[in-house]
Amino acid sequence: MITTRQGIRVLGPADLDDFLALVERDPVVNVFADYRARTTRLQPRWLGGEVWGRYAGGELTSACHVAANLVPIGADVDAARAFAEHAPQRIRSVSTIVGPHEAVETLWNAVAPRWGSPREVRLGQPHLEIRDTPLVPADPGVRRTTRADLDALYPACVAMYTEEVGVSPERGGGADLYRARVAQLVARGWSFARFDAEGRVVFKAEVACSSPYAAQVQGVWVAPAHRGRGVAAAGMAAVVQAVRADIAPVVSLYVNEWNTPARRTYERVGFVESARFTTVML
Repeated sequence: MITTRQGIRVLGPADLDDFLALVERDPVVNVFADYRARTTRLQPRWLGGEVWGRYAGGELTSACHVAANLVPIGADVDAARAFAEHAPQRIRSVSTIVGPHEAVETLWNAVAPRWGSPREVRLGQPHLEIRDTPLVPADPGVRRTTRADLDALYPACVAMYTEEVGVSPERGGGADLYRARVAQLVARGWSFARFDAEGRVVFKAEVACSSPYAAQVQGVWVAPAHRGRGVAAAGMAAVVQAVRADIAPVVSLYVNEWNTPARRTYERVGFVESARFTTVML
């Protein structure tokens, strides 16, 4: 659909190997794009959108995932500007632009006059990763959740989302869809939690996406009554151990720059900063 003097076009299944080679230049930072490519084979009907590729000298040099999440991949400033130039007035599917901060900020600054005011912009989010054994003991009470846990787990997921994003995932009739997403993560073995004696969630976290190289954690949450007691550090240590044993060798996440308690927790566990992200919520 997109063919321009900049060498940008929509990628498809025939381009999968080239796309994966691009992603693997920075496989931990690009884990989301890697996961989406492997699970959809770059089929638009499964993507719920498109992946744009930018070519130079016949080589795929950068790309842009354009669905609910718009994510630049391997994009320098020139590539980000080129992707922005060919973005339409507004891509209806896009609710979030996220990725390496320079590319996201460049792209957003270029499309903002046409796309309007964002709901929120989170600049310079530290992207963290851990490749080794955690530096703190793991909480033995953290385990993979099961379908039997869903009724207790779902309210904690709603609470986390609402705290993090600022709106409830149930807004506008979204409860069924969000509950299905939580159930899907549970079924994959990507949901971890610790419960108290009454069956209430004390700590939880999920794997959002994974590849042969890395897994990205999301949704880290501690029940308010248990905060400030080291629950998150011990819980994350348990999640890191489980993920590295069964899912991927490197565990990554990104955190808001202003969230000092969370950053200190991740540092205690052994996470180190490897990049900076920016997120634009539309």
